[in-house]
Amino acid sequence: MKKYLITILSGVFIWFFATMFFVFFGEHVLFSPGSKQFTTSIMLLLVGTGFLLWGITYIYLFFDKTMNAPLKFGVIGTIIGLSLDTFSISNHTLIFPKLNDSQIIAFTTWMSFAYALYLLIPALIYQRRIKHM
Repeated sequence: MKKYLITILSGVFIWFFATMFFVFFGEHVLFSPGSKQFTTSIMLLLVGTGFLLWGITYIYLFFDKTMNAPLKFGVIGTIIGLSLDTFSISNHTLIFPKLNDSQIIAFTTWMSFAYALYLLIPALIYQRRIKHM
């Protein structure tokens, strides 16, 4: 368990940061599905999320020098984040009191793609590391 402590803490930190972003800014960046702004907003959020995950994965690699560190980071982070998001979505009226139901749907849309990125980006970094060894 001790060898996974940094990975677990990283996953909790990323989940907390993302959740707090939407607590404070969600009403300004999430739009109803079907509206003109929805696709643009989701795409911009996902591009930003991708860049952040790419950078955070490389930062994580400073702490975990094992060969499979990117994969461990992506899988464990996704497990932790999805588990915690089950709670936050189930209690969205408490966690996201400023968001209406359509914004919650927009949030879950972003969240679904973001977790795909959370798995994909570390896998790409892992592949890149393998090629350069």
